[in-house]
Amino acid sequence: MTYVIAQPCVDVKDRACVDECPVDCIYEGARTLYINPLECVDCGACEAVCPTEAIFYEDDLPAEWEDYLRANRDFFDDIGTPGGASSYGPVDKDDPMIAALPPMNQ
Repeated sequence: MTYVIAQPCVDVKDRACVDECPVDCIYEGARTLYINPLECVDCGACEAVCPTEAIFYEDDLPAEWEDYLRANRDFFDDIGTPGGASSYGPVDKDDPMIAALPPMNQ
């Protein structure tokens, strides 16, 4: 099980969750943040500090955003499990579903 970042983060990327994550498993894509499901320790620290309420435990993900579970997992197909987002740096890509979204004006 893992936590998932959903649509409210797209084009916002507040990063409060990144600062709070004890295992550095939240990676930055072009338009949103992604939680590496193989690095996440399910502590929930990120969910508690997200100002846009975009982070959900995968079992609690609203049905309207269920594709974000797949998107968060698939984002790591190319980069694997680097072992820490801060040393890896931003990734200039997004899952195709997220990349295709119209701009989110929050």
